[in-house]
Amino acid sequence: MNSRSAKDWLTQIQQLDFPQAIKVMNVCGGHERAISMAGLRTALPTAIELIPGPGCPVCVCPEEDIYQAIQLALNHDLILLAFGDMLRVPVNVPKSQPRSLEQARAAGADIRPVASPLDVLSIAAESTKPVVFFAAGFETTTAPVAALVKQGLPDHVHLLLSARLTWPAVAMLLDSETAGFDALIAPGHVATVMGAEEWRFVVKKHQIPAAVAGFMPESLLAATYSVLRQQQSGRLFLDNCYPELVTAQGNQYAQQQMHSVLDVVDANWRGIGMIPRSGFELNAKYAAHNARLHYPDYTETVRKRQGQMPAGCGCAQVVLGKKYPNQCQLYGKACTPRTPIGPCMVSDEGACRIWWATGVRT
Repeated sequence: MNSRSAKDWLTQIQQLDFPQAIKVMNVCGGHERAISMAGLRTALPTAIELIPGPGCPVCVCPEEDIYQAIQLALNHDLILLAFGDMLRVPVNVPKSQPRSLEQARAAGADIRPVASPLDVLSIAAESTKPVVFFAAGFETTTAPVAALVKQGLPDHVHLLLSARLTWPAVAMLLDSETAGFDALIAPGHVATVMGAEEWRFVVKKHQIPAAVAGFMPESLLAATYSVLRQQQSGRLFLDNCYPELVTAQGNQYAQQQMHSVLDVVDANWRGIGMIPRSGFELNAKYAAHNARLHYPDYTETVRKRQGQMPAGCGCAQVVLGKKYPNQCQLYGKACTPRTPIGPCMVSDEGACRIWWATGVRT
């Protein structure tokens, strides 16, 4: 299927007849970046709406977890490590206090960005100071984190885990009365790890067409054509438009690493609230490396309430596919990549940051 060019798929799509608008959600932040950079929205017929979804782990990382990381770094003599795009995510505290890991670092905390879980071991080997790895991400980054734990961590390394499963957020939307989309493009990198079959519930339970896509325009357009054609014909199925890397069952070894190290737990999503069995936590065997058990809890109860986006910030609605980035009242005004108010303007996988980077100003 993917031997066709993007132009071929676009021609096929343009030949379809859609008298009414159809909304197609792309779950993945990488998909949103590829769609925006390739200008696919402007190339598609106007009846087709591509809606960004909850595929940005930085955007949904709970405020209390970021606050906990900041306070650990400020109040303890340790090295705090985090993936680079977490450093600028703001939390809701007075402006006189550090509002992000970046500001906490400027205030003297030893906070360092890492690009890979393997960086944690090399940094820990060079220092006797305690090391806390603040690891936020979906299954794609959680699998190597689990492998890191499985192979054995030094005693002075602890994990502040804020990892999430992708599919429960989509299931929550579909179980609601206002899902807001008619078809789904499932994330290719998550499906590479977890398998395409993980998304079959979209078709089987909810009778919504679904296709797994890669990150090149031809794969994204192939998936778009597939779900549109399914919608038009009424013959629904789960299509794999990324067979180069995605199999039905995924990477079994990666899944084994996660299952042997992590428990699946109920988890809070910033701006969304608690989603049952949507997060990961270290299991009892590896609890000695759980930073939440080793260090004091700095997250007051008030911080754990649903929401916790800054006042006026529309990130929660953007993540849920209820609002486009430029429909937020702060977008391009108070909130820009230089002065981000909400997490969607911070991360390279956040829809607001992506739209701004591809020239959408209003």
